[in-house]
Amino acid sequence: MYYLKAHIRVVGALLIREMSTRFGSKPGGYVWAIIDPAGHIAFMSLIFMAITHTPALGKSFALFFATGYLAFQFYAAMAGFLNGAIKANRTLLSYPNVAPIDTIVARYILQAGTTSVVSFCVLGLILLTVDQPVYLNWPAIIEAAFAATVLGLGIGIFNNVATLRFPLYEQVFNIINRPMFLISGVFFLPDALPAPIRDIVLLNPLVHVVMLFRKGFYPEYRADMMNMTYLYSFALTILFMGLLLFTRSASVLRSR
Repeated sequence: MYYLKAHIRVVGALLIREMSTRFGSKPGGYVWAIIDPAGHIAFMSLIFMAITHTPALGKSFALFFATGYLAFQFYAAMAGFLNGAIKANRTLLSYPNVAPIDTIVARYILQAGTTSVVSFCVLGLILLTVDQPVYLNWPAIIEAAFAATVLGLGIGIFNNVATLRFPLYEQVFNIINRPMFLISGVFFLPDALPAPIRDIVLLNPLVHVVMLFRKGFYPEYRADMMNMTYLYSFALTILFMGLLLFTRSASVLRSR
């Protein structure tokens, strides 16, 4: 119990430090966290409104792209923020009370909370502009967000060790991860794709995250191709592999 309380205090201190470093003492940092995704969604909506008259679901382009973009961000922002957790706090790891996993936990809590608040604000504003009533399925929304953060957590933990062990890994990962935004269902419905392409796209676990998130906003969306067993199997496998590598690399994580 003593060690648990000590780690909770350390995580709390790291959380305050990360908030101060990331957002600063002025409110501008928090405001930009909302403006940035809102700007992306507005820009994508304007482009596709010029191409087609109606979105793939519903009547609001902004809501359609927001549900895809923000669902993807629960993973992408988490994985990206966790990637530098060890490097950014390397000097603090010289203290025996600060464990490498504490830096991961602090950043996970901060990013999960940040993305949740941003999503609530952005989607809340969009829902105010929608003409027809939207019935929210909160269990689906929360589950999709949680699954995405778990996937991002596994990737982030694995990457922290891999980038320290293998200098070229970060470049390779960036090349592989960059097109994920385009093939995760943010701009389209996987169900509408032809069979050969659809089967390949469904191998991407983020597609299932986006499908589940959209089910929370569109009751008419059936998402027949969604496979939560595959999503959780993939996410938990990556998390297990990341934790296994993380625990076996204590000396590498603390070395300067």
